[in-house]
Amino acid sequence: MSKLFCSFVIANLFTVHAFAQTFQSDTIPLTINEQNTIFVKAVFNKRDTFNLNFDTGTTELILTNNILRNRLNGTTKLYDTFYNLEIGSRNYQTKVYDAELTGHGTDGRFGWDLFKDKVVELNYDKGLMVIHEQTPGQVIQDNTYTRLAINYFDNVFTVQSSMVQNGVTSKDSFLFDTGYQRTAMLDNDLLQKADFPVEKMEEIKRVIMKGAKGNEIPVITAKLEKLVIGDYILNEVPVQQITGNKPMRGRDIHILGNEVLKRFNTFLDFTNKVIYMKPNKLYDVEYVEK
Repeated sequence: MSKLFCSFVIANLFTVHAFAQTFQSDTIPLTINEQNTIFVKAVFNKRDTFNLNFDTGTTELILTNNILRNRLNGTTKLYDTFYNLEIGSRNYQTKVYDAELTGHGTDGRFGWDLFKDKVVELNYDKGLMVIHEQTPGQVIQDNTYTRLAINYFDNVFTVQSSMVQNGVTSKDSFLFDTGYQRTAMLDNDLLQKADFPVEKMEEIKRVIMKGAKGNEIPVITAKLEKLVIGDYILNEVPVQQITGNKPMRGRDIHILGNEVLKRFNTFLDFTNKVIYMKPNKLYDVEYVEK
């Protein structure tokens, strides 16, 4: 074998090997707790290991004030400095923000934008979060996966879903929010525009929350006849309404939360702007509010 040919073979083997490495998926243990919070273990700044909620309703990295003060000793520079965040076998660069609260049992949360050029698989049957370079072909060809188009806005994204009550159907935008622990939070302005028969929904519970100014805000949980997500229909879903505020300030958008989203194994293809969802073992579990 000539030296030139030998070099050619070695170069091509190296190229194939590098190509294979580029497209290797990263599999990470995923935990979901009783409050519907999903989280993984991640290493911050190559030193501290935290339980972090994967929250598709936010971006970058948010750590609680307690963690920032007592675990990181107030040394973390907020808002404008990039830090390393190791999730699975990969490293991501992100700025850090602060919050008083985060999902139950977690130290903070990280957003979808860390994977904006990737595909994120959430497999609740196996308890895994998998980061892919592209959606697996078998998923694309599997007709049991329903598809939802991603619509980006203000660094988050929505999907279209429908609600049905007493013969009235309303199709609107829902923030796809794995960080919201309940089923759905409905926007009253959207409900009024659609003449949606909210008064026909059976009220389950009414509680009073305190606003930032000490004002009382009633939160109503009521039973929605049908919630339609792609090709799948969820019946008798207890949904929330905040009567004095909007779920998202300045936006007419409902919120779709993880008590619904956990019922589907999901592939979030951020590059091609499509979500694939298929019912899993949690599809028929009871809701927290009944």
